[in-house]
Amino acid sequence: MNIIGGGLAGCEAAYQIAKQGIKVKLWEMKPNRFSPAHSNQNLAEVVCSNSFKSNLITNACGLLKEELRLLDSNLIKIADQVAVPAGQALAVDREKFAEEVTKSMEQNSKIEIIRKEVGKDISLKELIERGVVVVATGPLTSDSLTNQIQEITGMEELHFFDAAAPIVEKDSIDFRIAFWGDRYGKGDSSYLNLPMNQEEYETFWQELVHAEVVNLHEFEKREIFEGCMPIEVMAKRGIDTLRFGPLKPVGFTDPRTGKRPYAIVQLRQDNQEGNLFNLVGFQTNLKYGEQKRVFQMIPGMQEAEFVKYGVMHRNTYLNSPKLLDSTYCFRTIPSLYFAGQITGVEGYVESIASGLVVGKNVIAKIKEKEPVVFPEETMIGTLAQYIATEREDFQPMNANFGILPSLEEFVKDKKQRYEKLSERALQKIRQNMTKK
Repeated sequence: MNIIGGGLAGCEAAYQIAKQGIKVKLWEMKPNRFSPAHSNQNLAEVVCSNSFKSNLITNACGLLKEELRLLDSNLIKIADQVAVPAGQALAVDREKFAEEVTKSMEQNSKIEIIRKEVGKDISLKELIERGVVVVATGPLTSDSLTNQIQEITGMEELHFFDAAAPIVEKDSIDFRIAFWGDRYGKGDSSYLNLPMNQEEYETFWQELVHAEVVNLHEFEKREIFEGCMPIEVMAKRGIDTLRFGPLKPVGFTDPRTGKRPYAIVQLRQDNQEGNLFNLVGFQTNLKYGEQKRVFQMIPGMQEAEFVKYGVMHRNTYLNSPKLLDSTYCFRTIPSLYFAGQITGVEGYVESIASGLVVGKNVIAKIKEKEPVVFPEETMIGTLAQYIATEREDFQPMNANFGILPSLEEFVKDKKQRYEKLSERALQKIRQNMTKK
């Protein structure tokens, strides 16, 4: 079988499959060709932060890592071995991490690394005709392979940059300020509205236009600004620009005052369960810490819990809910799988998790066994389920407690609630392992 892409997801999938005695061909275009963000010829190159986030199970990514440790993730094992001091987080020596992952692939007799570019040196269709294929080429997939993926998936099902607004937990919004309703009372009152007076708005605007932004790569800038405008860029065009745009107050009445607000921020439901909401029109390139600081200035958002911050960067990804099932298998081509950020999972650990799920399902496919679907109460399972569940305006997602099913009994204290969610998840993983 063939895996395209020697990043985090591809290498994890290769390990899981090879561990079961199945031969794997791992295709990697480096060092013959590098993406605009890559420079190291080793596999599993970590190009942004060297942090794999918190190790605490009261953190969603910490829970996901613990699940992966139980499931014998090769890349998490290596990350633990090359960790550098980072408090309660898992951070790695990025050079040693890539070296050790590469070594583990090269020394595995069941894995053959082919340093060629799929899409150019050989076509994706040709590999699919040969047997099971996993596409794990990441957010910067080459143009030639992208074109071939488009031929299979359809032009409209592949996105070329990620312009997502922040997502917050509904329970963290102050409903003494927020109210339900649509403009002029039309619609089904499905939006949450956060009204602002003039002083609140102008203070918010001042902080927004002076907040720190992420520096984009040159190759990202043109594509992103052609697609949509970051809210902070829009704000810099004038103090009232937002009030005639996404924060337009016309058609609303603040129940507290009986008057039209000076500005209004709208939140839209983001998942079927109705416990996650996104900030409408708030696509942003602000640094994560700045998003938390500035957006919590919005009345009703003072205690907001962010499950996902806004992002704007080059990110090739599938409209996965229409194309993939919860094993990351392509719905209309059973021998084709996708893994990693191209599926819409966001983050290092999330990419590794998708590779592990795909690896276990490729094994099941080849051995003609039932698909491996992890329980939705686990972080690895609920993330896969999120990717496979149809929704409007699909955006990439990282691990967060908001996508886990709620506990049977509501626990008000957030830390205790996350502990109980984690305990339930790890118990489900152990039970799942015992069954197999």
